[in-house]
Amino acid sequence: MDWWLLTIFGFLIGILASLTGVGGGVFIVPILTFFYAFAVQAATGTSLTTIIFTAIASTINYAKQKRIYFLTGLTLAITTAPGAYIGAWLATIMEDRLLGLIFGVFLLLVATRTIISLLKKKDQAMEKQVKTDIETIRSGKNIALGVGLGFFGGIASGLLGIGGGTLIVPIMAFALGMSIHYATATSMFTMIFTSISAVTKYYQSNLIDFPVALMLAAGSIFGAQVGAYTSKKLSSRNLTIAFAIILIIAGANMLIKYWPT
Repeated sequence: MDWWLLTIFGFLIGILASLTGVGGGVFIVPILTFFYAFAVQAATGTSLTTIIFTAIASTINYAKQKRIYFLTGLTLAITTAPGAYIGAWLATIMEDRLLGLIFGVFLLLVATRTIISLLKKKDQAMEKQVKTDIETIRSGKNIALGVGLGFFGGIASGLLGIGGGTLIVPIMAFALGMSIHYATATSMFTMIFTSISAVTKYYQSNLIDFPVALMLAAGSIFGAQVGAYTSKKLSSRNLTIAFAIILIIAGANMLIKYWPT
């Protein structure tokens, strides 16, 4: 496939990543492995490099909308960042097919959990902003649970090249009681630190294709602005449904590619 298409892919991925707060790795990794014959480890390292730019662009837009819980995001980054480095290290020593299967199963499990939580809630409850940033930080057991789970979200980020939002958004929404709109925005902020940490390890292992990452980033930066703007137009229920659908599609594709034959 032509390399110039990466910028177009980046633009579309940037929209979806910013819209749902997942960072874009759920698309970048499959695209690089399916269409450009990347090994999964190289695809994850390149994906996380692209996500840094997407996360920064989204954060700038969301900050203008005043939708980021900065204190909560920084608190979660305390564990997501070191977790991401550990996850990246695990990826460098793991067999390619196994990593692909883990990626696919992980996405489907998170999608299932998201759908179940969605069915149990009324739309009005999802729209409610339960706590402010300060109240979330002072929520005791909830913030402790969020920080603890954030470590595993960081591991998943570094291991799978997904940026961490795939787990961080559900953690913020369900463990911390944040509105999905604030969770997706805050996730993009936290993702900056998580991705930089993981990229450090992938760079040390020479598993980043910087020209490809920059081509994807050139499109994703603009797509992230479109996604951040569109996000505020959607209801929480529709935003959550979009989040789950994205995970199902990406997870199924990875399982099809790496399932033993």
